[in-house]
Amino acid sequence: MDPNRLKELGLLPVWRVRPGAIAGQSPDSGKNMSDQIETAAESRPFEESEDRSTSIAHADWGRLRQMVSGCTACPLSQTRKQTVFGVGDEQADWLFIGEGPGAREDELGEPFVGQAGKLLDNMLQAVSLRRGQDVYIANIVKCRPPGNRNPQDAEAEQCRPYLLRQIALIQPRLIVALGKVAAQNLLATDASIASLRGRLHEFSGIPLIVTYHPAYLLRSLGDKAKAWEDLCFARDTMRNLQAAHSS
Repeated sequence: MDPNRLKELGLLPVWRVRPGAIAGQSPDSGKNMSDQIETAAESRPFEESEDRSTSIAHADWGRLRQMVSGCTACPLSQTRKQTVFGVGDEQADWLFIGEGPGAREDELGEPFVGQAGKLLDNMLQAVSLRRGQDVYIANIVKCRPPGNRNPQDAEAEQCRPYLLRQIALIQPRLIVALGKVAAQNLLATDASIASLRGRLHEFSGIPLIVTYHPAYLLRSLGDKAKAWEDLCFARDTMRNLQAAHSS
C-alpha cells in the first residue's frame, strides 16, 4: 500500500485487521440476484400504484434514469435542483451506498462530488479501487433533503424501488453501506453504526459491510482508523468471494 495514500486519508499508522474466514457465503451470492430483489421490490408496501412498482421493477438503465429524473413521488421533488441517479460501472462488483445528495451533488447531479466525495475517492484508492472502474456509487434517496437533513422514512420508501432496481441491474458481489442512515435503511434496523461495523451482513443474498460516511469522517478524524479497518475487511471479503467464485 502506498504510504502517501494512507497519509492523505490520515490513516497512519496502519491498523491491520485480523484475518478471518467468511462463512456461509455462496460463491455467486453477489450475482444473479435480480429475481430476489425484484420480488422484494414488489412485495414491500409502498405508497405507490401497482403500475409504478411494476414499471420500476422491469426498467432497463435508460428507462430507470428517465423515471428517476421525472419522479414526483415525495416532497423532495419540490425542492431539488435535479435528481442524483448514481454513477459508475453498471456491472460493478462493488456497490457503495450513501444516504442522499448534498448541496454540491444537487447542483451537479452526481453523488459524492464535494469534500466528502474527495475523501471517498481517496478511500477507494487506498484499496486499489477507482470511481467508475468496478465501482458503482448510489444513495438511499435520489433528491437532496432540505438543509442536508437525514431522509425521512416515507422519502426513503418512495426511492427504495429505484435503488432495488439499480442493485438488480448491477448484481454486485459486495455492498458497502456508507453511514448510519444507509446501513439502517438497508438492514431494516435502528442499531448503532458501532454495533453494525466489523460484521458481515446480507442484503437480499448479497454480502454487506457497514462503515462510516465520508462526511462524518471529515468531522471526526479520530474514526478514520476505524474506517480503514472496515475497508480492509471489505477488501478481504471481496478477495474471498472472488476466490470462491473462480475455484
